[in-house]
Parts: sequence; structure tokens; C-alpha cells
Amino acid sequence: MAGPDELTPCTFVYKADPVRGEEWRQLFAELAPQIDFRIWPDVGDPAQVRYLAAWLPPDDLHAYAGLEVLFSVGAGIDQFDLEALPARLPLVRMVEPGIVGGMVEYVTLAALSIHREWQAYAAQQRAEVWRALRVRPASSRRVGVLGLGVLPRAVLAQLGSLGFPCAAWSRSQHDVDGVDCYAGAAALPGFLSRCDILVCLLPLTDDTRGILNRELFRQLPQGAALVHVGRGGHLVQDDLLAALDEGRLAQAVLDVCEPEPLPPGHALWRHPRVMLTPHIASMTQPASAVRAVLANLRRHQAGQPLEGLVERQRGY
Repeated sequence: MAGPDELTPCTFVYKADPVRGEEWRQLFAELAPQIDFRIWPDVGDPAQVRYLAAWLPPDDLHAYAGLEVLFSVGAGIDQFDLEALPARLPLVRMVEPGIVGGMVEYVTLAALSIHREWQAYAAQQRAEVWRALRVRPASSRRVGVLGLGVLPRAVLAQLGSLGFPCAAWSRSQHDVDGVDCYAGAAALPGFLSRCDILVCLLPLTDDTRGILNRELFRQLPQGAALVHVGRGGHLVQDDLLAALDEGRLAQAVLDVCEPEPLPPGHALWRHPRVMLTPHIASMTQPASAVRAVLANLRRHQAGQPLEGLVERQRGY
């Protein structure tokens, strides 16, 4: 890694989980001691802040007159009101190995648990039933991923290495080795028809909100499964419950929902064919995140393109 002397002294503010913030502080002190690292609300003079990393920006963002880059501490940016952010202010989503590795682990675990009937065996154990279910090769279980960004590509590479036939759908056309790529609304039905396991890794935009709905589920093969690791707003929960109860879908693994957490008594909490986790599929790891941010600071100060720069008009 390049030395800290390449970075110009400046003020950097962190506004998110303060426990992780202390880890960021220690890493900045070690890797870039010339940067004045502060944890919100101890920001000093807001007008002197050049960089801000946050889950949500401060309400008085207008006071940060010298702010040059706003970093999201997560891979997603749908928590930001893009209309409320100054048009001149670059917004950068987090792109770092910890997020990628965590997502690959989670989706692989979910896909394998579906493929190897883990929910069925858990139910049999509770009922004290010893019965072997048929074991199918991975080559017979087709996986499809909604999305083709950094995280989907990493997931597809891992699942493909395990022998699953892989396809992906995105808004624009891409070519990925070993993956059948579909693009645009007209191609979505054909993509869905070959998805025994559907993984949602789309960004949440106006176009993708509610995309996991009754109509989409009807286009999947009978008995398909859903792994949802996008955002809660993608899923119409009542439509999922209906698809499960009707047998259209065999099971679902959900890491996100809306709201989070679900209210007490919600049907998804206890549905026998739903595995629910509390938005933990992937988390920013401080050590790799700080290194990724510092690399972007060097790019910015050198006038180079930023990795993870959000295209406002696309919403991601």
C-alpha cells in the first residue's frame, strides 16, 4: 500500500456506528496520520470538513461548505435522498473486499441449503424422522441472479465453480464468462423461466421497487426458491406468502425486509418455508473499508475517477 505522505492533510468525518468508528479512527491514525479524523458529532468547524463517510448525512449538510466527497459506509445508497444532496457533491458507495466476501458466503450458504434440502432436514429432525431425500447434482439446479454489479458477479463466479448453471439479468447488456446474460424488460420472462433458485441483488430504485411480486413469481418454474439479499423494498411480502402457500415457490431465504425489523406476529417470522436473517448477509469490514476509502482519497486528490461513484440519474 502507498505511504501516507501521498495524502494532503484534511478533515475527514465518520457518521455511523460509533463502535466501528473507533476502529476507523485507529486505522486512520496508523495509515494516514496527517488526516484529522473525527467521529460525528465532534466535527469541529463543518466548513472545514473535506470528506464525510456516513450511513445518513447530517441534517445540517448545508453547513459543510467545503465538503468534496460523500462516502456511503455501505454498498447501497438507497438510504440517501438523492434529491436533497447538492448536485455538485459526488456520492460514492462502498466497494471493498469485506462486503464482497460476506455476500459470496451468504448467498452460497443459502443456495446450498436450498439445493441440499436443509430446511426439510431441520423439520425432519424436529419431528424425529430419519429419511433420506434424493440428492441432485448442482448441474441440475439452475441459478439466476438479478443484477450484474460487483457483488452479483462475485456470487456468480462462486456458484458457477460449484457446478450450478448460472444466468443473470440486468437492465443493460453484459457479457460474463460462464454466465447466460439477459438484458432489458423483454428478456426478463425468459430469464425467470430458467431460475430454479432466484437471487435478488439489484439496487433499489424507482424501477426495481416491488419487482419481486406475484407476476414475477408466476414466471418462475414451479417449486423454485428465492434468495433475497437486495433491499426490503424489492419484495411484495404478501405476494411472497401467497406464492409459498400456493406451492408456486418452495422456500425463501430473506436477509432484508420492510420494515426492519418486521413487526411482532408478522407471518414471515414463523413461516415454515422461510429462513429470515436480520440484514447480515454482508457487512463493511473496517480494515478493508478504510483502505478502500484511503485509496479513493488518493484518486480524488490526484484528479482520478473514484471507484464506486454513483450515477445520480441511474440511482446507483
